[in-house]
Amino acid sequence: MNVAQTLPLIVATPLSGAAVLVGAGRRLPRYAAEMLGCLFAAGAAALALCASAATPSSTARPVEWLGGWRPHGGASVGIVLVGDRIGLGLAALVSLLALAALTYAWRYFAEPPRRHAGSFPALVLLFQAGMCGFSLTGDLFNAFVFFELMGVVAYALTGYRVEEARAVQGALVFALVNSLGAYTTLLGIGLLYARTGELGLAQIGSALDAHPGGPDALVIASFVLVVTGLLVKAAAVPFHFWLADAHAVAPTPVCMLLSGVMVELGLYGTARVYWTVFAGPGGIPAPAAHRALLALGVLTAVLGAVMCWQQRHLKRLLAYSTIAHTGMFLVGLAVLTPEGLGGVALYVLAHAGVKAALFACVGILLDRFGSVDELQLHGKGQELRWAGALFGVGGLALAGLPPFGTALGKAVIEEAAGGWATALCVLVSAVTGGAVLRAGARVFLGLGPVPESAGPESRPADAAADDDAAAAAEETTGKEEEPETRGGRLSRIPDSMLVVPTALLAGALAVGLVPALRTGIGRAADAFTDHAGYVTAVLYGRAAEPTPTPPPHWSVAGVLWGLLATALAVALALLAVRRPGRREPTRWATPLRRLHSGHVGDYVAWFLAGITLLAALIV
Repeated sequence: MNVAQTLPLIVATPLSGAAVLVGAGRRLPRYAAEMLGCLFAAGAAALALCASAATPSSTARPVEWLGGWRPHGGASVGIVLVGDRIGLGLAALVSLLALAALTYAWRYFAEPPRRHAGSFPALVLLFQAGMCGFSLTGDLFNAFVFFELMGVVAYALTGYRVEEARAVQGALVFALVNSLGAYTTLLGIGLLYARTGELGLAQIGSALDAHPGGPDALVIASFVLVVTGLLVKAAAVPFHFWLADAHAVAPTPVCMLLSGVMVELGLYGTARVYWTVFAGPGGIPAPAAHRALLALGVLTAVLGAVMCWQQRHLKRLLAYSTIAHTGMFLVGLAVLTPEGLGGVALYVLAHAGVKAALFACVGILLDRFGSVDELQLHGKGQELRWAGALFGVGGLALAGLPPFGTALGKAVIEEAAGGWATALCVLVSAVTGGAVLRAGARVFLGLGPVPESAGPESRPADAAADDDAAAAAEETTGKEEEPETRGGRLSRIPDSMLVVPTALLAGALAVGLVPALRTGIGRAADAFTDHAGYVTAVLYGRAAEPTPTPPPHWSVAGVLWGLLATALAVALALLAVRRPGRREPTRWATPLRRLHSGHVGDYVAWFLAGITLLAALIV
């Protein structure tokens, strides 16, 4: 079996596992269902890793036409899977993180209903299959199908604790906003099909290349609509409102997947669609794409960092840090060069491990103390020394401490973007990392003044009659949460809940230390950004070597900027814990917090505003 023939198996393995668990889960004991879930997730991870290692070179693109429907003369109606190193690497990352989430959840939740022991691992495997399929598909419509499979399962996982009203509400907000994004993507696909008569990425790109001279209104509209749906999944501003609401109510293992890989898949889709379809002479001009991605990236990074610092609900804090880092990824993509993409790939790889590890530590707090409120947990985590150490290391890695892969990815993006982008990356990393370190210092070290007894939240004096402001203030707490583990609060932390974040942080460290990894990612980025090479490989089966560029590497400037960001993060955290924790939002941030009202109608209005903004930036 060659590499191309393993591509369908990477998707089929978790799908088969989900089918087995749905069919036999009613008769299996819980431990057997969870073991099967881990085995199927690990099988897909092994297939993806082996396929990546067996690919002849970083620039090779194994292609598998399902059912043998191969193209003739550049024309085809078949469905294709393309296994370039970026796609295979993302499929491997997805599968490894799914395995980590299932391992973390080992005998984790409250006992499932009788004869439903396989429901949660089956949903995770379906989620994994959708993400792997999206990473490997070379067909735009099937990318939409896989993305929606992923989305539907994500809604179910977010509202998994269906007996709680908040979980249902968070899942509904998530589903509604992302469904709107799906409709826009489908409409954009329809416009491209009307123009080209094709659905394959390579075929659409080739058809647009045949009409050089710049895009017309239909091509611009299709780009805006397709990318809008992808940016909704990526939680880019102003499409981001669903993310914090979903993370606040989703089970901890689900948060690990949402922030670790699902958001990043939206960025991957944006990059894939641009370089395979719209990067040619008949697509979107590079200056227009650069302007749109850069503007949205800066807006996303700044707003995410500001909102992250304002949170005391630890899950919301980490969710907004994900939004801030999404902005930094968009800035890297906006460079539209292999160097920028290579930096983003490294950053995404390390960020997945760091963010999943941080959520795992927050899950430990939730299940030990029944709270994720930074102030209510003050000093309670001192007994959890290993979890506290992991949380602190995760905060430092998020701030960009060398030699973590997050620092390397940030340094490469800074070098590729240059100038003011360096200052932006340093400040955003410092604020998000500082927010995590501030929470860790209060919770695990007991630093700072002890908060007053946690009772009902008082309203701001100048907004006592403002119900919306009070609701916004209440959203930032995380008190009296229901533990997710069976039997109520944990008296002892299971080893699996500590081993998983340890391994994830070790992986993030390895990203920055293994030279072969960054060299391979650099060459893979060369191939990913080669528009003509992708079309030639998929439609004609001919490999083309792209122009090589210097691979990602450590630089003195990058190390110094990483150390500066880390020092700023530590300083911000220490300054913050010296003051009493604020129970109400700061006055200057109240208008910004009101935008995040939790009302679906508001989010729909911002969704429409985002489409308008994106179109204005492209035109």
